[in-house]
Amino acid sequence: MNCPSNRVTTESTSSLRITTAICACLFASSFASPLFAAEPLPNVIVVLADDLGIGDVSPTNANCKIKTPVLQQMADEGLTFLDAHTPSSVCTPTRYGLLTGRYNWRSRLAKGVLSGTSEHLIPADRPTLGHLMKAAGYQTAMIGKWHLGWDWHKEDGKINFTKPVLNGPSINGFDQYYGHCGSLDMPPYVWVDTGNVTAQPVGEEGVTKQQDRYGWYRKGPIGSDFKIDEVLPHLFDKSISHIQTQAKADKPFFLYLALPAPHTPIVPVPPFKDASGMNPYADFVMQVDHHMGQLLSALKESGIDDNTLVIFTSDNGCSPEGNFPVLKEFGHDPSAGYRGHKADIYEGGHRVPFIARWPARMSGGRTTETLACLTDIYATLEEITGSERQSTGGEDSHSLLSTFVGKSGSERTDLISHSIGGSFAIRQGDWKLCLSAGSGGWSAPREPAAKKQGLPAMQLYNLKTDPAETKNLVEQEPEKVEELLALLASQVVQGRCTPGDKISNDRDVKFLPAGMKK
Repeated sequence: MNCPSNRVTTESTSSLRITTAICACLFASSFASPLFAAEPLPNVIVVLADDLGIGDVSPTNANCKIKTPVLQQMADEGLTFLDAHTPSSVCTPTRYGLLTGRYNWRSRLAKGVLSGTSEHLIPADRPTLGHLMKAAGYQTAMIGKWHLGWDWHKEDGKINFTKPVLNGPSINGFDQYYGHCGSLDMPPYVWVDTGNVTAQPVGEEGVTKQQDRYGWYRKGPIGSDFKIDEVLPHLFDKSISHIQTQAKADKPFFLYLALPAPHTPIVPVPPFKDASGMNPYADFVMQVDHHMGQLLSALKESGIDDNTLVIFTSDNGCSPEGNFPVLKEFGHDPSAGYRGHKADIYEGGHRVPFIARWPARMSGGRTTETLACLTDIYATLEEITGSERQSTGGEDSHSLLSTFVGKSGSERTDLISHSIGGSFAIRQGDWKLCLSAGSGGWSAPREPAAKKQGLPAMQLYNLKTDPAETKNLVEQEPEKVEELLALLASQVVQGRCTPGDKISNDRDVKFLPAGMKK
């Protein structure tokens, strides 16, 4: 039985609504996952923290000095991945990869991130988690930090906030959304509720780094109902209200909750301010943990906890804004011994916490060394809902469902990582080849400095014997280098890392370091 493609170009026609309804019925009744064919589909909540390092929570760092009891309890009741990665080491590209199940570098964004005024990155006909879950009969919602661009109404280069926002999350499969466009340090600071600004800007606001080392944010227009310090609790309040409403509905829901924290502005509020005894960053992480407890409690109080899958993860490693020297004074390492941090091609840039909890189907207190990428959430939900795989959508996604339920591991044997500067890394088994002379990001040595030092154009590490990436084996293992380069080239050219027809990338992808020829 085949269902029409879940790709859409508009969400305003009656034919689309009819198609979606038909798809929902077919998927729900005929394509339930073989693992639980007779069971009702679960509600699904994906929570994406912002700039939270793998060392910042106790489930993935036994030496964590920040108290995260809720996430520890979630891990005790679920599954913790110890080798999970973001497709990129920065915000926008990771969000692209998570929602599309496709490596971000295949898109038109070759490096860097979008701003708060950027136009939309994901076209309406690109399959996303929103489309996937909607076609499977789910109510779909996005709450929080979008950072994938949407189209403000601009007149003479200025935003007219009285006009509707176009090409927001609603064209990417979400029935409704509530959030802000960029990072919380990027103006404009207004709430957009499914295309409409909730309150007009009343002026401009901003805080410099000189005024507040942790709580700074760029100056720009701010809405009368937008309070920087209250954004994090406000988004959890919105999410909990949404959960309570959907718990009474007659179909499952999918919620993508993208947090603005602990990214800058780092603004913990009482009783979390100064609670860590370390610094505001640690306080803010504790606040995130607390709010996760509120969300999980809402599931229990609404009577839907048992059959709700909650995934908690982060978009990249910790940022230097967390103030590494101060954290180190207290014995805390946000990268948990791995090299680098946010923006880097090294492990600290993209190895992140990943905790999954689903009481009805997953036994608790387990950890796994299964290699995982946030792109894999796409294929996992595809399998859970019994959805047919399409030729596009989830091109770089392997299902984690078997790992979730304690069976054999994922089919993923390799991983392609990407840095803020556009540098690539290819991982297979224990071997990782970085196609950069330095970090590819912000930590030392940055690319210009690495080149001045005459460092090799590539770096090869064995993560089993050298998890901190200290010994470059590129000269000692030329055959392994060639093998990994060939694997990377094949996956770039094929347009996917999963079985299927060859498809085109959105741009001409160059992965070799500048000036290097194969």
